[in-house]
Amino acid sequence: MTTRQAVVARGLIMRTAERLYATHGFAAVSIRQIGEAAGQRNKSAVQYHFSGRDDLIKAILAEHAEAIERHRLALTAPDGEPGDRIHRFVLPRIEHHIDLGTPSWYGRFLAQVTVEPALREYAVQAHLNTPSLRGLRLDHGAAATRHRDMTRQLIVHMSAELEMELAREQPPPEMAAAAWRRLGADLVTAIGALQRA
Repeated sequence: MTTRQAVVARGLIMRTAERLYATHGFAAVSIRQIGEAAGQRNKSAVQYHFSGRDDLIKAILAEHAEAIERHRLALTAPDGEPGDRIHRFVLPRIEHHIDLGTPSWYGRFLAQVTVEPALREYAVQAHLNTPSLRGLRLDHGAAATRHRDMTRQLIVHMSAELEMELAREQPPPEMAAAAWRRLGADLVTAIGALQRA
């Protein structure tokens, strides 16, 4: 297998795993099923590219975190005010969902990851361990940690809901983008209210 073939196969396995995990959950999908659905004739193709399920999941999370990070770094607004921090936390994720198009599976995949105790920390680290988020001045303490956890859950699960709705309705791209941006504005408002509470 050439390097290019390996890169293509790896990407295909990642997209297939994301879709299967998003639609069926982790317990219902085996590594072998992912390889077969990705059109890999070699039964150990997934293990060839990834050491196992957790390595595959980490790779998917890292790829999306990098894409979200590019959007966040493009925001030039200062982060001194709480509202600026909320925008910088929420809107890059929304723009990434728009980039993915419809149908997409990342929102539902991430929702599955965050409710799986053994995998949740992978998602948290993939998204919080980026330079732009480390640079945001976040409040500390038990209440601030709870607010961040609530914020994360709100973003993840509302994104998964909208992604599922768009996949079902298949609107034109401009209508899908408008729906994502409405969700982004609603999330900024809700998170701002949560932080003021």
